[in-house]
Amino acid sequence: MTLAAETPRILAPAQADHRWLWLGAGAALSLVAVGGRWDLPLAAWLAPVALLRFARLSAPGMGVGLVWIVSMISALFWIWQMAVPVNAITLLAGGVFGTVATLPYLLDRLAAAQLGSIGRLMLFPAALAACEFLMATFSPLGTAYGLHAVTQRDNLALMQVISLTGPYAIGFLIGWLATVANDALEKGWDWRRVRGAAVSYAAVLLAVIAGGEARLAIAPAPLSQTVRIAGISPSTAAVAPLYKVLGAPPQADADAQKVDPAALRAASQPAVDELLANTRLAAARGAKIVLWSENAATLPEADVPALMAAAQAVARSEKIYLSIAVKTYLNAPPYGSDATHMIGPDGQVLWTYHKARPIPGLEGYTPGGAPAPVIDTPYGRVANVICYDADFPALMGVETDIMLVPGGDWPEMGRVHTGMASLRAIENGYALFRQDYIGHSAAFDYQGHVLAAQDTTGPDAYMLVADVPTRSAVTLYRLTGDVFAWACVLAVLSLLLQSGARRRRTA
Repeated sequence: MTLAAETPRILAPAQADHRWLWLGAGAALSLVAVGGRWDLPLAAWLAPVALLRFARLSAPGMGVGLVWIVSMISALFWIWQMAVPVNAITLLAGGVFGTVATLPYLLDRLAAAQLGSIGRLMLFPAALAACEFLMATFSPLGTAYGLHAVTQRDNLALMQVISLTGPYAIGFLIGWLATVANDALEKGWDWRRVRGAAVSYAAVLLAVIAGGEARLAIAPAPLSQTVRIAGISPSTAAVAPLYKVLGAPPQADADAQKVDPAALRAASQPAVDELLANTRLAAARGAKIVLWSENAATLPEADVPALMAAAQAVARSEKIYLSIAVKTYLNAPPYGSDATHMIGPDGQVLWTYHKARPIPGLEGYTPGGAPAPVIDTPYGRVANVICYDADFPALMGVETDIMLVPGGDWPEMGRVHTGMASLRAIENGYALFRQDYIGHSAAFDYQGHVLAAQDTTGPDAYMLVADVPTRSAVTLYRLTGDVFAWACVLAVLSLLLQSGARRRRTA
């Protein structure tokens, strides 16, 4: 059989220009399936169905090219709705997002026609999951955009599968629906011809959801033990003096070098005083662990020892574990650092952790090292990362019971970014507490349930208190890592080799 004879089985006779309706539907659905503020979870399942249909009904260059344009528009729409600062790097990131999101459609359009029935069903979902994984693991962008699991984060029964496979199984299931639906469309909804593919998919999806419901219903007994944790964010009034001397907010860390040190010290003190006072208040409310939001205290390098001494005195007097988050203005390039310091109840510093993943184009800090620090406490093992670090699943595969995540966002980003972090709790089986400045703070258990939450976009000083489980649950994903994702990568490579071999034989 020649290639020309094989291709129509995938393309099917395009009845008039129905393909343009598929493109329009896919484009519209894609805008509300980008991991943003206005997502519709169902749209994430339907958009690939429509776009894959259009790509298969069109000539490869035009079909994939227009899907790429849709993907680019969706990425730029995400940047706009999330109020991501626009500069050359963020626009480049949008271009990368859009291009990577198009690759599964390109591979399907070029290779699926030469594959057998199973290969045609599996290439697209495997490629979608593989692209998500490669971006999350090897790019500086992580899972900030393009991870389909983010769009489904409120469906806890479905989300439990990521404790086995990592977040990439959600993208695989969504991509698999697209090929099953297209298979049915290409075969005219003839049940005898589509039954095998449809029943197989439905059985797997139902097993995933049923397994998730079972996991939600059966909680290991040790998770009934809890510890009270408090997260603290400074008020905008306390931070305002610092912005007054540096600009609101400071445009570059080097700007601090132009400010009189005495003025900078005086401007940073109100926030420090407020944070220490509220730490004592949190302890009075029963908190045994207290964390500050990212960069809660911002001060020149020379003043860090005084802050450390004051924080150590509070931790010692209140008998608490205190994780302070400090932005330090340095006297030499890169002129700034973003770190947390964990202080024990005896006043000893137990870790100093520098942000491992500064945001490309927005933060010029020198990256800290991995892995995340972990300490043993009477309340289980406690670990820490900072904000954007939690967008990298590999970095978050830590053997701990409680993960602390100080964050710093803005109103449009905060709720979504904290929701993204909740995936790491399910994947790794630990509780996660994210304290966010000008965003959304929340504590999650190992199944993704919200234990407590608070909008922190207003001007006040915020304190979130939650009773958090002290024992983690073992997950397959934490034990085996990205086995599923690598299997998807290998499946794509294998299917491409098969397609190439068949193309050569039929040429």
